[in-house]
Amino acid sequence: MTKKKKVCIAMIVVIMIVVVVSLVFYLNYMSRVNKYQKTVSNMTFTNINISKIPNGTYVGDCDVNFIYAKVSVTVTDGVIVNIELLEHKNGKGAPAEKITDEIIQKQRLDVDAISGATNSSKVIIKAVENALINPL
Repeated sequence: MTKKKKVCIAMIVVIMIVVVVSLVFYLNYMSRVNKYQKTVSNMTFTNINISKIPNGTYVGDCDVNFIYAKVSVTVTDGVIVNIELLEHKNGKGAPAEKITDEIIQKQRLDVDAISGATNSSKVIIKAVENALINPL
């Protein structure tokens, strides 16, 4: 076998390895995306009677891999007086951060998601719920 043929075979083998490795990474990524999308679309929220929450500051989070939110929720006299977004890994979901103002204004978690940032909105709402129901 000539040197030229050996080099050609080696290059083909390297290309095949790169293609296989790329395919494995792609399939793993798509599996994670599918799991994330299902998690967010199946997310439900509990109707919390905020007036029964004792005074205090509660921390909660929600992680769906591609989006993560951690919040600090302050309740005084049965009213949410402050929601601080401690962390928000969001991709393009930064507009959803204003949903905390809506929760404070309406004093409930049943608020409309921010258009264009629906998934981040849901994750932030779930983090608030987790803070009030099951604080960290």
